[in-house]
Amino acid sequence: MLQISELRTPVEADEETLIRKVCRSLRIGRDEIRAFSIARRSIDARRKPELYFCDTVRVALKDERLEHAVLKKCRHKNVMSYNPIRYRFSGAEAAGSGASPIVIGAGPAGLFCAYLLAQHGYRPLLLERGEEAEARKERVSRFWSGGPLDPDSNVQFGEGGAGTFSDGKLNTGVHDRSGRNTYVLETFVKMGAPEDILYDAKPHLGTDRLVGIVRSMRKEIIRLGGTVRFRTRVDDLIIRDGAIRGVVTSDGTRIESDAVVLAVGHSARDTFRMLNEKAVPMERKSFAVGVRVEHPQELINLAQYGTANPRRTGPAPYRLTHRCADGRGVYSFCMCPGGYVVNASSEPGHLVVNGMSDRARDGINANSAIVVTVGPDDFLPYVPEGGDPVLSGVYFQRELERRAFAQKEGAVPVQRYGDFLRAAEGTVGSIAPQIRGKFAPANLRSVLPDPIGEDLCEGMERFGRKIRGFSDEDAMLSGIESRTSSPVRVLRDDTGQSAVRGLFPCGEGAGYAGGITSAAIDGIRTAEKIAEFRRE
Repeated sequence: MLQISELRTPVEADEETLIRKVCRSLRIGRDEIRAFSIARRSIDARRKPELYFCDTVRVALKDERLEHAVLKKCRHKNVMSYNPIRYRFSGAEAAGSGASPIVIGAGPAGLFCAYLLAQHGYRPLLLERGEEAEARKERVSRFWSGGPLDPDSNVQFGEGGAGTFSDGKLNTGVHDRSGRNTYVLETFVKMGAPEDILYDAKPHLGTDRLVGIVRSMRKEIIRLGGTVRFRTRVDDLIIRDGAIRGVVTSDGTRIESDAVVLAVGHSARDTFRMLNEKAVPMERKSFAVGVRVEHPQELINLAQYGTANPRRTGPAPYRLTHRCADGRGVYSFCMCPGGYVVNASSEPGHLVVNGMSDRARDGINANSAIVVTVGPDDFLPYVPEGGDPVLSGVYFQRELERRAFAQKEGAVPVQRYGDFLRAAEGTVGSIAPQIRGKFAPANLRSVLPDPIGEDLCEGMERFGRKIRGFSDEDAMLSGIESRTSSPVRVLRDDTGQSAVRGLFPCGEGAGYAGGITSAAIDGIRTAEKIAEFRRE
């Protein structure tokens, strides 16, 4: 098979135009191609409003013997031989009896860990504190409409994890040579995701598609011999002689196992507290906090693509970074084209927001978190008397979220950027907030520590130089965005285990991933580690 990269075609061109360009690049006839596929597609907007697809394609010839001759004839760095890398489970198949490995948490890390274990005969038991995706979706919708918050089943907790109520972005910076990344994407397609995620440079699923996808994964885990239990929160670990022996659930049930996976997500604060009480080694971890910002999607399209309504490309995204004068980083995070801001609270009396988009990304506003990096020095003043500094990031998050809730008694506080800049009481201007959940004008600036607010303003002003209109006074802010990643890291060694033998910290909550795909990859690696552990 041959691979050709950096093939540019106008976005209006059809597939046949691309194939003809492939033929010219390889100096072959159309009839010599046996198979053709796009491996990666990005958008080239350097000549906006003229937009181009920049593709990497893979071609199989009818006569494989011609490939060497074609390579020799082309002598071009953009044409090379390609050998597909297929993921292979590195562990052995389960043999004999033995207690089922327990996987705590049905987010992407837990789902993929349980899926791999089930495929290879380990009969995993997947425990999830929240509800199955269908019931969870209905409960979250009721909460957004003014209903009560369920601390165990909400935007953060439940089947699919926090990513279920997001844009479903699948791009990742993980460089994996074993094919796990491709395996994750192919599995999503098998479970009902659109095939374009296999080649899009910035693939996404959309909140409206994720519910069905995770439901399909659950059914497959069960078909393969696994067990899934919802409304089952793990409140304690059974540890003897330095090794895990099982778990205790919220109803007092004791379940024995010599292998337990902690895939609890970045918001499982009660679990972090329990781990600390059980002397499971953890450390503080830096993360970022800030606000959500909304702009008309047409403004972003015009700035990025040179046209307010681009065809075939979908709405434009952006990615912005800046190093502040005080040394902190400020950057855009979890950008949602054509999306919505959502009330993502998981704890009574505390408020946090996130962003989401449906598959079509057809909302009128774009939104993104604009966040500032924070670390242990920022957290320590928030540790209460008798509190453990290892949980200082949790205390910091909770205080900001408490302040945000108190602004308007649980409604999402919103504020024009111009008011935020002047630290004035919030008002709503020309941009109508697109928010799932109640919202009200407030003073968001007062929720944040002064240095963080100042850095956000510095970042917004700098970003306004890169995207015209970004720092306009009517840009709509909402907050607080405080769950960008886990505030702790649950330590593990090269075997994937904690100092407590048989305990496998995994995914974003344990501090080893930063999004759906990287969490899923870590879940796969953890399944491999469990197979190695069981072989010993």
